[in-house]
Amino acid sequence: MRRKTQGYSKAAAVPVKDRRSTGPGRLLIAVYGVFALSATARAAFQILTKFDEAPLAYSLTAFAAAVYVLATVSLARAGRKWYRVSVAAVTVELVGVVVVGVIGVFDAGAFPNETMWSGFGSGYAYIPLVLPLLGLAWLYRNRPGKG
Repeated sequence: MRRKTQGYSKAAAVPVKDRRSTGPGRLLIAVYGVFALSATARAAFQILTKFDEAPLAYSLTAFAAAVYVLATVSLARAGRKWYRVSVAAVTVELVGVVVVGVIGVFDAGAFPNETMWSGFGSGYAYIPLVLPLLGLAWLYRNRPGKG
């Protein structure tokens, strides 16, 4: 089964290639996929074994996992709808990392146990902070109708 990789420009009914999942986009999708798997595994373990210790922190990790899964799937799919889903998912990720990071700076006790986004993603070499910036730049560069 072939995946649809073409859309149409607004100016004319001329097919345009969706390049979001090619070249560096593939690396971006792969990194999001790794984070989707790791966040999902981490959240599942934390929720199943010690949810009562820090329910908010572990729920945030589960939320982050869902965001990473959605970002991975939407970045890999072609079309305007998936483009918009990608922008929304990556933006939610960026806002989440920044908000959780800022809360952690001003109230160290807010998250007694770390989340995926604690310390601006410091537990993951700050990749959760840098990844959405790269993702949004890639999406902007490869937006539908550009060209």
